[in-house]
Amino acid sequence: MVQAGYPRQLQDRHLGQNPAGGEICLTAELLRVNPDEPETEKIEYIVRCLRSGGVVGLPTDTFYGLAVDPVNLHAVEQIYEIKMRMRHKPLSLLLGSVPQAYELARNLDGSFDRLAERFWPGPLTVIVRAGTRLPLRVTANTGNVALRVPDAAIPRAVVRCLGLPVTATSANVLGAPECTHALGVRDQLGDRIQMIVDGGPTARTLPTTIVDLSAGPGMWQVLREGAIPTHEIALALQ
Repeated sequence: MVQAGYPRQLQDRHLGQNPAGGEICLTAELLRVNPDEPETEKIEYIVRCLRSGGVVGLPTDTFYGLAVDPVNLHAVEQIYEIKMRMRHKPLSLLLGSVPQAYELARNLDGSFDRLAERFWPGPLTVIVRAGTRLPLRVTANTGNVALRVPDAAIPRAVVRCLGLPVTATSANVLGAPECTHALGVRDQLGDRIQMIVDGGPTARTLPTTIVDLSAGPGMWQVLREGAIPTHEIALALQ
């Protein structure tokens, strides 16, 4: 059920009447957005959905992700329920620019600077110590946060308009493949989320590489090798 306060035009699309007279959830709205030059009015429309607590399937440069306002704890909880995700796993966040990372994290050192300069925007997720501005629910009480600046115009435009990062966990159900097209998101999650932004196929079919810098200065570990090979990470951190 769409929560109270959701934009009326989306409520009309997503809610109907079942035979018993109660509301039923219909399919997510599919919103086509130019992937290279996102239309301002459509970005504002997406942001209104996010501010109202909606869950949005959003294209990135790797896979489609599930975006919510990270300070809306009800919306964050929906992510865990939709994906059947373990509660101890923190959510990664998409940023609009590199400087935004310094507002959300603490104890960033030269290793972070080198990785951000070399690979952002791009398919690199960096785990760092979370700053005090982030709710503990987003970090799953680990004190860490995973950040990324995607090489995709739509999510960066959404973050800039919202004024906050958005969550970036992949838009698929547990055990199912990640989605590189909006219709794949609709097939898996169309009856569970409010909106799917169709930005065409994603630029890559490999996941992000995940590097953990949370252990302290000079300490790093590749937790998952994806679109960026481990040897390129090592060269950047020499």
